[in-house]
Formats: sequence, C-alpha cells, structure tokens
Amino acid sequence: MKFVDEAYIDIAAGDGGAGCVSFRHEKYKEFGGPNGGDGGRGGHVFAVADPNLNTLVDYRFSRRHHAKRGEHGMGSDMFGAAGDDILLKMPVGTIITDAETGEILFELITPGEVITIAKGGDGGFGNMRFKSAINRAPRQKTPGWPGEKHELKLELKVLADVGLLGMPNAGKSTLISAISNARPRIADYPFTTLHPNLGVVRVGPEQSFVVADLPGLIEGASEGAGLGHLFLRHLQRTRLLLHVIDMAPFDDAVDVVAQAKAIVNELKKYDPALYAKPRWLVLNKLDMVPLEDRAALVKDVVKRLKFKGPVFEISALTREGCESLIKIIYQHVKAQQKAEQTPEEIDPRFTVLPDAL
Repeated sequence: MKFVDEAYIDIAAGDGGAGCVSFRHEKYKEFGGPNGGDGGRGGHVFAVADPNLNTLVDYRFSRRHHAKRGEHGMGSDMFGAAGDDILLKMPVGTIITDAETGEILFELITPGEVITIAKGGDGGFGNMRFKSAINRAPRQKTPGWPGEKHELKLELKVLADVGLLGMPNAGKSTLISAISNARPRIADYPFTTLHPNLGVVRVGPEQSFVVADLPGLIEGASEGAGLGHLFLRHLQRTRLLLHVIDMAPFDDAVDVVAQAKAIVNELKKYDPALYAKPRWLVLNKLDMVPLEDRAALVKDVVKRLKFKGPVFEISALTREGCESLIKIIYQHVKAQQKAEQTPEEIDPRFTVLPDAL
C-alpha cells in the first residue's frame, strides 16, 4: 500500500431542514391551530483516530465528504429527521489544518479519539413555535441553518518514541527489524526504504516503545534533496533520535564523520527544535571491523565528531549490543513520559521504580 502523509479534503456538514406551516384540520375542530413541525438537524462530520490506519491514501482518491441535510418539518406536529452523520477514519497522529489560513484546528493524538470537524445546521422552526395568545394562527416559519463547510489539509506525523536517522545504507532497516516486530525491505543498495516504517520494541511484560525508521538523509535534504526530507516531519514527535553511522562503508574513501556532520546540519536547517532533541550515537556494522581495530576506530570517530552524548557500539546484523541498547532506550523514554505528565495525571499505584526497570 502506498504511504501518503498529506492530503486535502473538502467537507460540508448537512444543512438544517426548513420548518413547516400547517394547521390542524379535523372534524369538529373548527380552530385546530398550528401544527407545523421543525426541520431536522443537518448531519455532522466527525473525525476518529483509528490505530489500524497508518496512511492518508484514502483521502487522495476521495476528496469530497458531504453529510446529508435534515428533513423538512411536516404537519401533525411532526419534526423532520436529522441528517445522517459522517465518520472519517484517520491515522493516529493526523493534524487537521485549515487549507486557506494554515491554522491548526485539531490533532488526533489518542487512539479512538472522536472530534467534530463540521457541525450540521440546526433545523428551522415550524409555525407551531410562533403560536401565542395574540397570534392564534401564525404563518411564520424559518428556513434551516446552513451546515459548516471547510477546506482542510490533513498531515500525518507518526507517533513514535524513537526515530532512526542516518545516511542511506547505514543499517537502519536492519536495526529496526532486529529489535522490533517491523519487517522493512532490506537490500545492499541505498534508498531501500521509501516510506517510514514503525515497529514496536518489546522490552518485557507491559514494557515497550515505538521506533520509526525513515528513508536515509543526504546533504541538502532540508532543501529537498533525496527522499528523507519528505519524512523529516515524522521525527518531530519523537522523544529520542538515534543517529546510526555505518562504520564499515563499501567505499573506503567515504568519510563517515563528514556524512554525520552533514546530517546534523540538515536537522538544524529543517527545524531547530528537532535539532535540540536528545540524540544518541549508534555505531553500526562493527562486526565487519577487525576486533583489534574497533576501539581505535570508535575513539577516532567520536573525537572528530566532538560528540558528548551516549555512544553505543552495535551490530544490527548479529544483534551484538542491541539488547542493552533497547533497555537503556526504554528507561529514557519512560523517564521522559513521566516528566511530561502533570502531578494529577500520575497514579501512584502504577509508579515504576528505577530499580525495577
């Protein structure tokens, strides 16, 4: 299935039905009085966060979504029926924006969350509403109110705790397949990953986090070079970035340090907030480096990068170092989740002590 993370739609809630002018006509009731009912409410348009969806591709081919209008009021005190509502299923992480002004209207964060994105118009009043002591035979009625109409932009930012970034062929897809349930395409050529892949990493019973693998970045990505720039937005909601570096490139002339610096520079150009996120260094493919040369190579790379954060030496292919990496990641993610909660949101019954992790 094609991955689509942006779409434009036109939505319209239903108009309200018009009120009715009617009078009771029954035998032996000379002055039956007004009995015109109100019109029905127009249908609403709802959006629901569906955890089973991971793309907006359906809205590329189905742009218009109009709810039905309410029925008109009728005689004999009969109100019009309300128009049918429309429920639009969207992936968790979808941002709904006004296409004209660019204003963010809603964000679907919680699975199963339902929001009203267009309200149906109220029905008009029938003449029975206007009856009074001085107006025994009213002939007034009101039309239904129009429903809301919007042109919306849908933008998907995947909800992942950890994001993988690095040059093409750095081993990100192999890493996510080694530590999670994701099974991305893996090959021995660059740009194998063409769209984001999400995987759930299970650390223990009721202990897990979500990791996202994005297409590789190259220099100039923030200006549109390569594929990665199309998906940089998906890193903005992550709590941690893992910068994966290929320690055994095919071409000996490749300077992995220069490549790593270029990627960090692209992050800074694209979004300073993304650049400021916690970022750890993951030195991959060390199984292809002679054992006696590993320590010196790692020390040289870290020194030239002037990297002060955590550094991990792994081999995604052989899973060397992966187990300790995911345990430390889980501790970091849980600590950040706890820090983001307000005191009222923390239930002391479910507090996890650091020693228990």
